[in-house]
Amino acid sequence: MGKKKVVLLPADEVDFSTVKYEDEKIESPHITGSILKLFVNVLEAPGIGPLIISALRKKNKMVVPLRNTIIPETPMFKPEFPPQEPEQGVDLVDEAGCPEDRVAIALNCLPEHDADSCWNDDLATSFRYWKIRDFAYAYRARLATPSMIAEKIISALEEFNRANPSTPFLISYDVEDVRKQAAISTQRFEEGNPISILDGVFMAIKDDIDCYPYPSKGGTTWFHEVRPVTKDAVSVSRLRSCGVILIGKANMHELGLGTTGNNANYGTTRNPHAHDRYTGGSSSGPAAIVASGLCSAALGTDGGGSVRIPSSLCGVVGLKTTYGRTDMRGSLCDAGTVEIIGPIASSVEDAMLVYAAILGSSPADRISLKPSPPCFPNLTFEGRSSALGSLRLGKYTEWFNDVQSSEISQKCEDVLKRLSEAYDCKTVEISIPELHEMRTAHVVSIGSESLCSLNPHCEEGNCSKLTYDTRTNLALFRSFSATDYVAAQRFRRRIMYYHMELFKKVDIIVTPTTGMTAPVITPSALEFGESNLQVSGYLMRFVVAANLLGLPAISIPIGYDKDGLPIGLQLLGRPWSEATIVRVAHVIEILWHQCCSSQKAIALIVREVMFDSRLQTLAS
Repeated sequence: MGKKKVVLLPADEVDFSTVKYEDEKIESPHITGSILKLFVNVLEAPGIGPLIISALRKKNKMVVPLRNTIIPETPMFKPEFPPQEPEQGVDLVDEAGCPEDRVAIALNCLPEHDADSCWNDDLATSFRYWKIRDFAYAYRARLATPSMIAEKIISALEEFNRANPSTPFLISYDVEDVRKQAAISTQRFEEGNPISILDGVFMAIKDDIDCYPYPSKGGTTWFHEVRPVTKDAVSVSRLRSCGVILIGKANMHELGLGTTGNNANYGTTRNPHAHDRYTGGSSSGPAAIVASGLCSAALGTDGGGSVRIPSSLCGVVGLKTTYGRTDMRGSLCDAGTVEIIGPIASSVEDAMLVYAAILGSSPADRISLKPSPPCFPNLTFEGRSSALGSLRLGKYTEWFNDVQSSEISQKCEDVLKRLSEAYDCKTVEISIPELHEMRTAHVVSIGSESLCSLNPHCEEGNCSKLTYDTRTNLALFRSFSATDYVAAQRFRRRIMYYHMELFKKVDIIVTPTTGMTAPVITPSALEFGESNLQVSGYLMRFVVAANLLGLPAISIPIGYDKDGLPIGLQLLGRPWSEATIVRVAHVIEILWHQCCSSQKAIALIVREVMFDSRLQTLAS
């Protein structure tokens, strides 16, 4: 007898008040080391491998939504957005203009810079992040030069690589190229002609974004051999035009197909807050190098939380822009429908300045997506106060509280209370239908699109060179059929409708960024990797709507758990509403610093190597 089919109501007939939340429970073995190697060989074997994958899919309820359900909506093969109301209290910019002009406009939207703050601290005994404007002030006041800072960064990178355990932030970098860029920037300052506020600022680029002359390996050992780099990615080119010094290609989870940041090829980047913990992934190197204080910002990619997850776990800011807001040309994931390039930074204002430089849709996306004009929020005190009073924050309480530790949800709840007390923001209870179907649609979408890009190389035998956890994911992706992919896109349209309806009632949807803080690195995982879908489930619990639907989102640090590990809060906005979520994130950042007498000191080599008393002496 056949399986009974499920018939869904059209999305516009679904009663949100009847929605019941179901706890997410992923059933899959946690496998590391040599056992993972054996498991992958079995998964890739004809006959038994597909049977194991089929059983795992059934256990995790992936079959019924895709193959036994009548979905009345037509497919949405990439995000489609209805027209949006203009944002208030913003400065519009021309996305076709030059990056330096956009950065200058963004700079004018920031509150006045406290130039003395970066010099008055006792740098030998405390840790603080230098913002982009701190470096700019130091250069213009001749208290430091880009060449001086370059030497300190080079020294710090060498210390980190020699440390035990090592912390490989970068996969590719050239010391002499960094010195050359810094010398050219230093000369511009000596001549009184810096290009922009970003001139002389050091940034790392994730290894799946082209940064000439470095190869783009995507964290693999071979991808650069089949895809040579001949020029910068569009976003990297825009940073260069602003005077940014690019220090190299940052470590990442291989091909972006993982959430922990594990990389058995080049070594696993350690979390600066606890070296026995993962950074999160896949933008592990960018988040860690920012969290360590070596760079004020870095570029990552985000197809399934890959900017926001490591930002949350490392205690920094990660901005995922609206799909199509940034030009993906020159990245390994430039043909997908869920990925973006976005900034990771030590502060919200730095994330905004980098975003100002890289924004601008591709010619094709300007035609198909019809993006709203980009704009920047007024972050001065007057601008904050006038724009936040009527803000409505959507909270799905049962989902919000579905975390590994109640410390996470409680810290996030405390932020909502402070927003209400300080700015009279309203928290509105909401419910979101079909969250499980959303997660399933996302994994089918990103998995199918990734496999499509990799298949030609796999046919040449290159996939056998991938790490074992990557091959585990590819085995799952190969089980997806054409009908699975179409069903996922039908769910994309349904879930887009639900969210657009919710955004008629609220301005932002608020969740924790992740359902757990930084997971422990299993020692046996360092050589062969690991497969732990339960951890992936916790880390991706709240992030996939932004990717499947193409919505903007930002992760902001809002505290620490009992082990001193960072906790992040996520703000999910309407299409093209980067200005709104950045404004609220900036206010949350201020409230968090007000409630903490001082930032948590991070025990890092960088404290002695880079921001030591020798640099402080320059101010005297």
